[in-house]
Amino acid sequence: MKTFIRIMKALSDPNRVRVLKLLQEGELCVCEIHKVLELAQSTVSKHMKILEDAGLVDRKRQGTWMIYRLADESETEYVQTMLSELHHWLNSDEELNRMRKALPEALVLRDCANK
Repeated sequence: MKTFIRIMKALSDPNRVRVLKLLQEGELCVCEIHKVLELAQSTVSKHMKILEDAGLVDRKRQGTWMIYRLADESETEYVQTMLSELHHWLNSDEELNRMRKALPEALVLRDCANK
């Protein structure tokens, strides 16, 4: 029950759901998510910690960047089910579509820092 509640609480915030939908496009770092969501980096980091604790996202360090992606495998069927279902939900949401269109500009941030 505790795992289920933790996952549901993680999904109860619209910005965390937006992050998961954006991560369907591919890996993102905190600064890219911050740019697209137009939230403070500290706020984005807190959201990412909640998503990670719920098992919905994985992270890896790449130099100074913390890169996030949707969890590949999960110990719980709840995460697998929610991520699978979320893939089909909210695809016509105007705000999410605006954010998807802003992704290419945000992705330039990481490329510029590596040069």
